[in-house]
Amino acid sequence: MKLRIATGLAVMGLIVALAGCSAPTAEEPSDGAGTSAETESPDMGAEASGAVLTTADSELGEIVVDGEGMTVYMFDNDAQGADASSCEGECATNWPAVTTESDAPEVEGVTGEIGTITGVDGSTQVTLNGWPLYYFAGDGASGDTNGQGVNDVWWVLTPAGEKIGG
Repeated sequence: MKLRIATGLAVMGLIVALAGCSAPTAEEPSDGAGTSAETESPDMGAEASGAVLTTADSELGEIVVDGEGMTVYMFDNDAQGADASSCEGECATNWPAVTTESDAPEVEGVTGEIGTITGVDGSTQVTLNGWPLYYFAGDGASGDTNGQGVNDVWWVLTPAGEKIGG
């Protein structure tokens, strides 16, 4: 019982630590300046799978995931249809872009419009209905939706490309 509580607290602490990506303020630079340690983004497998998007059933209903079952998210601070992501610095560390090597990523079961933009690091970032797509570093396994609703700006998408919640 103590182990379950400790594990639960550790997971919640990780989520809180990784979730701090909302609109930056003057006291909170968007480039992550002042952070103490560099962290690597977890390998979410997007490049290995060619950023194939598909769908999965979850507690939120049918959602969009990558080819390995990792949940993808959209960010309210992005401008739908814009040619750039607004998630940079520490935000991009906590919310890695869904990338592809192709200008026309393969999809299965996703009915919204698929596109690409040039990501903040120069890679090709996948979009759904004009929303740049991201992973959440706090999702450790396929089917996890730990990023849903974080800071009231991060959302899971339906196969039609509509945000769930918010």
